[in-house]
Order: sequence, then structure tokens, then C-alpha cells
Amino acid sequence: MTAQNDATIQLDGIDKKILKRLMEDARCPVNSIAREVGISGTAVHQRLKKLEKTKLIKGSQVLIDPTVLGYRTLAFIGIYLDKAMRNMEAVRQLEKIPEVTECHYTTGNWSVLVKILCKNNAHLMEVLNQKIQTIEGISRTETYISLQQQIQRQIQL
Repeated sequence: MTAQNDATIQLDGIDKKILKRLMEDARCPVNSIAREVGISGTAVHQRLKKLEKTKLIKGSQVLIDPTVLGYRTLAFIGIYLDKAMRNMEAVRQLEKIPEVTECHYTTGNWSVLVKILCKNNAHLMEVLNQKIQTIEGISRTETYISLQQQIQRQIQL
């Protein structure tokens, strides 16, 4: 692993094998990875620490299936702000809405694009009408309901 500049690093084959295994299962024991890769557990641990230090690894997480909790409507909402300077305050207010799972500052027609999870279409309408569209500075929204997520993956190593 070597740094090319402040923003990118070069991974060697061992780093890639370690990362691919952890991307498949973040709870995989270090010693199991070590056996698969052909190095010691200590060496795997040291490499992981270096990768964390470069901030390539942002942590590990448990993935929850929202449908099991009753959240069956996923939507993307393009938000138009009446003034660009309202962005920071609008984002602060959007952050308070638990159904908002992602928020992106964008180019193009919208100022902000959010991803939300709702239990159903009625819940989506309630979130839109009573929570999002009442935020000061939001002039209008465009909503796109996802019928099915067809690809979900991380960047390839």
C-alpha cells in the first residue's frame, strides 16, 4: 500500500484480498482471513490498522433489512430551494426527519436530493406534506418511488 497523493492510495494484492473478504463479511475473524491470504493474523491486523489510518476503511456496520420492520416504500425526492443560501438550514431540518436516510447536495435542477424510507405510500405522503414541504426555504419537491433496487454494491477493488 503506497500513497500516490493526498487523496488516493495503491493497494497491493494482499490488501485487496483482505478487503474483499471483509466486504463479504465484516465479522469474519482475522485469523480466518490470515489463513485464506497466507499471512499471520498479526500481519492482517497491522494492515487493517494502516488502512484505517488512511481512512479507506470507515468502519464496519450491521445492515438492517427495512422491509422486515415494515418499511416497504423507498423514494428519492428532489428538493428545490427558493435560495441557495438556505441549503445548510434545510439540511439541518431534513436531518431531524428519521425517514430521511441520505441527503445529497447536487448539481442540476434540484438543490438537494434525499432518499427516504416509509412504511407505505400514505406514510410517504405524510412525510412529504407534514415534514419535508413545511421546511422553510423549500419551494417544491419532485418524488420518485423506487419499485425495485436492481443493483447494490460497493466500489470494486
